Amino acid sequence: MDISNKKHFLTVKDHSVSKEIFELYYDENLDMLVTHPQPSLDVLGKYYESEDYISHTDGKRSLFEKAYHFVKSIALKNKLDLINSLQPAKGRILDIGAGTGDFLSVAKQNGWETIGVEPSEKAKAIASKKGVAFVEETRTLENQSFDVITMWHVLEHVPDLDFQIKELKRLLKPNGSLIIAVPNFKSFDAKHYGAFWAAYDVPIHFWHFSKKAIKLLFEKENIQLEKVLPMKFDSFYVSLLSEKYKSGKMNFIKASFVGLWSNWKAKGSFEYSSHIYVLKNN
Repeated sequence: MDISNKKHFLTVKDHSVSKEIFELYYDENLDMLVTHPQPSLDVLGKYYESEDYISHTDGKRSLFEKAYHFVKSIALKNKLDLINSLQPAKGRILDIGAGTGDFLSVAKQNGWETIGVEPSEKAKAIASKKGVAFVEETRTLENQSFDVITMWHVLEHVPDLDFQIKELKRLLKPNGSLIIAVPNFKSFDAKHYGAFWAAYDVPIHFWHFSKKAIKLLFEKENIQLEKVLPMKFDSFYVSLLSEKYKSGKMNFIKASFVGLWSNWKAKGSFEYSSHIYVLKNN
């Protein structure tokens, strides 16, 4: 990653696994941040080796995890309603970074033909027990074979961003829908917590997007941004983790206040902690 033409933005720490220090650089043209250095693929896996990496487990060991899964059940219904509103006739859906398979499981029960991609063998094993089918990589899938492709908090993890966007273009049917959910470094909670903001999640988050960045990146492949939706629960979840990184413990009261205030501020700025981007293939 060439950072010679990018401005230094922030120094951040991998709080969850390695405790190593990383730098964030600002790409002015795209209005996004880039993590530096970015780990090579042969060592990337070790940065995911955390019991706190909650999307790769169905665990409910703590109040925090129980709350996470309760919120997830609400989010799953909202996600299903969204894809049904975009493609009421249903069809084929691909979920990249499917985790433990809950989204594809509910989509399948709702009449969708589903397939997933997930690099974590642990998560994939859990998902397979729910009847979720997988392919090892998207390269094996046919051109223009999906009505909907989803990436729920996954695009920021992709090492080769240009290839991934081209691959999404290849796989989507004409007029197919693409749904991307990513954190927003321009949110109030990001600014409030600074280097302790949990959604920076270096180095496994390679990229940190703004609304402008998503629009410009996908326009290159003639995929148009249609609308941006808020993920209001994310401000609370991220603030809880950020409090833990900042003070060593989850301060539920303080985190709840920051989460509420972040959502309130976003009513005017529309800079929520995370956004869902709905894009259409032309």
